[in-house]
Amino acid sequence: MKADAASLLEQARRAYEQRAWADALELLRATDELAPLGPDDLERVLWSAAMLDRDQDSMAAGDRLFETYVEAGRYDRAAYWAFFRGFRLLALGEQGHATACIQQAQRLADSFGRECAAHGYLVLLAAQKELMTGNDPAAEPLAGQALAIGERCCDVDLVAFARCYLGRALVRQGRIDEGIASLDEAMLPAVDGKLSPIVTGLIYCNLIAACRQVYALDRSREWTEALSNWCGTQPQLVQFNGVCLLHRAEIMELNGAWQDAITEARRATKSLAHTTASEAAAGAAYQEAEIRRLRGEFAAAEELYRAASRLGFEPQPGMALLRLMQGRAEQAAATIRRVLATTKAPLGRARLLPALVEIMIASGAIEEAREACQDLEAIAGRFATDVLAAMAAQARGEIDLHEGSAAAALGHFRAALKTWQRAGAPYLEARLRVLSGQACRLLGDEDGAELEFDAARAVFAALGAAPELARVSALIETANSRPHRLTGREIEVLGLVATGRTNRSIATELGLSEKTVDRHVSNIFDKLAVNSRAAATAYAFQNRLV
Repeated sequence: MKADAASLLEQARRAYEQRAWADALELLRATDELAPLGPDDLERVLWSAAMLDRDQDSMAAGDRLFETYVEAGRYDRAAYWAFFRGFRLLALGEQGHATACIQQAQRLADSFGRECAAHGYLVLLAAQKELMTGNDPAAEPLAGQALAIGERCCDVDLVAFARCYLGRALVRQGRIDEGIASLDEAMLPAVDGKLSPIVTGLIYCNLIAACRQVYALDRSREWTEALSNWCGTQPQLVQFNGVCLLHRAEIMELNGAWQDAITEARRATKSLAHTTASEAAAGAAYQEAEIRRLRGEFAAAEELYRAASRLGFEPQPGMALLRLMQGRAEQAAATIRRVLATTKAPLGRARLLPALVEIMIASGAIEEAREACQDLEAIAGRFATDVLAAMAAQARGEIDLHEGSAAAALGHFRAALKTWQRAGAPYLEARLRVLSGQACRLLGDEDGAELEFDAARAVFAALGAAPELARVSALIETANSRPHRLTGREIEVLGLVATGRTNRSIATELGLSEKTVDRHVSNIFDKLAVNSRAAATAYAFQNRLV
């Protein structure tokens, strides 16, 4: 090799080690023009181009590697590069071309004469297909088989990747501790810099997605920070930077840093604008839409939900909740029913069910809300994470509150509140405080209600959550302007009492148990200091409550 080519190659390898991908690619290509690169340096070209999301350059390098190894009779390595091309083409949606490459990889691996790493990657692809179709029990042994091949062939990338897929399969079957342990173990060589660049990024993303799916918030936060640090050491990185920003935006929203979350979501959108990662770009649009909705910026939220939809993302439950906040409960109910009917995976349903409960209660479809709550409780029992348990407890409390069982509701709200406090989720905590305040008010504890409402109002004001701020302010104002201290439900019952209805008839009218109505009537008598239905009726008419 000429002296100038050798000097360029030394600079290129240094840039590669420093993960300056654009510099490395430019220098490697310049070197290649002076003297053809060997296999190791062609791999550097491929990984550099891949980290810059330059598929044409990475595939060209992969083709040269493939041809080099075929000519050398190294069918094991040729099979690997045929697999790599097929794997990438699958991600790009080029199914026909990808299938041909995968079949070529299988033929070359089999012709090698003994087991090789390519066999493991092909098994891993089968595991991925099962994961994508929700057949997690079938994915588990396939991932285990790939892991065993990787260990026998001493392929650290394959071992880590297989552990990652195994962890995902276990987690999605409800074996949370086993799955998280496998995912953590997959991360060790990634953190230590022992994996190829693309596999490192893929494992980060798979692990964070798995943790988010089962609401393992602490792990998700921890690995998102690690991914952020990894991306931060690579200023020229393109491939995973947008995804990293999206994960950061999600964590920021949960933590109540809404403006920062919008900034990160927009940075993610900008970073992903010239890449093939349309799913991540859609996720960034949805993330910003959620914050706009919570701040009461409904027009902006709707446009962002539509942008996410145009990129192939189902913008639910956010858009259904937007319709509910706009007073369009029937449309919200129709939408959430439609999406839930086509969502079969338990964890996918868990993401939608809390919204369904809220919307159905608002629509008066209490039986549907109750069924959704039971579904959510079953999922929470199967997957046994604190956040899922809190979601189920809150749903059960909302139903109890609607039916007038305030003490039971308050117990559920208190249990859920502890989880959101530990998670550092101020908005979700404040919403629970509003519900707790309403339960206190039903129990006649106006001081307790005031404490809960005041705490919630301070959080909503700090976040800029205008719709919830208006709602809790109205609840506080209602208490100040209502000397009788009757709850909304009690006023509703009193109105029916004033028409001469019996408790049984009122129960049927409101969809409550007769026992619950008896309790409401007793509370009305106590609060109004009366001892007969006639006296209560007279009070109602005198104070224009009916």
